This record gives sequence, C-alpha cells and structure tokens, in this order.
Amino acid sequence: MQIYYSYFQSPIGELLLVGQNEKLKKISFPIQHERTQPEAGWVLNDNAFRKIVDQLNAYFSKKIQTFDIDLLLEGTPFQKRVWRALQDIPYGETASYQDIAVRVGSPHACRAVGMANRCNPLPIIIPCHRVIGKNGKLTGFAGGLDTKSTLLRLERQH
Repeated sequence: MQIYYSYFQSPIGELLLVGQNEKLKKISFPIQHERTQPEAGWVLNDNAFRKIVDQLNAYFSKKIQTFDIDLLLEGTPFQKRVWRALQDIPYGETASYQDIAVRVGSPHACRAVGMANRCNPLPIIIPCHRVIGKNGKLTGFAGGLDTKSTLLRLERQH
C-alpha cells in the first residue's frame, strides 16, 4: 500500500501529514522530539490531503470544533480506547489523565493513559492537548508545552 505525505503550514508551525488509502495516519509536529521524517518509498502528494488541510485551516480559523476525516489508527486496544476517549473531550475543555483512565475503565492506569497519549499518532485531530495534570497544570506534549498552551488558548477563545 502506498503511503503519502504532505506538509501543512499551520499557526503552530509546519505539520507533516501522513496517510494511506485516503486515510490520515499521522501528524507530526515541527518540534516533536521524535519528529517523523518522510521514509523511503513515501510519495509527496498534496492532493491526498485536501480534505484534512481544509479542515485544519477551518480549525485554526475557529470555524470548526471537530473533524470529519477518515483515520487509519494503528495501536493497541488500550491505546485505541484512550484515543476514542480523548475525542470525547469537548472542544475548549480539558480532562486529567485520571479522568481518561476512569473513562476507559482502568481508574488506576493514569501512567498508561499518559503513555497512550504520548503515542497518539494524530494530535489535534485526536485532541491529546486537552489532557492536563490532575492539579490543572499543563504536562508533557509531543509538540511542546507552548504548542499545547496555544491550542488550548485557541479553543477557549472561540
């Protein structure tokens, strides 16, 4: 199966979009400590991402609050449960790792939720930036805490 990639110039920097079979598979932040680089065999194809680019532009312009995009999620069953729970956090709101652990039926699995959050392949679309510490403080984020703060501010200004 052919894997396509493209770049999207966003207000938080250049995002790498990766997809397969017309489904979005990954978004990589510009300052992510494990930034994804195009691999051999990937094909640059801006046309494959028109729908996601339109929706990302609308999100950053505060015109939409949710995304309607076909996703290709690869992860463990637990990670997928966490990622679904993240999508249930309302736009402009936050939840703690503990809240998510309870939502997925594993109330003592806060660290595992944190690891699943860290492995989220589709930040922004699956809004891991909405997860904060139990004490209300911002905690680790692949795009950096400044980016997390920017995304939360954007949503709260809507």
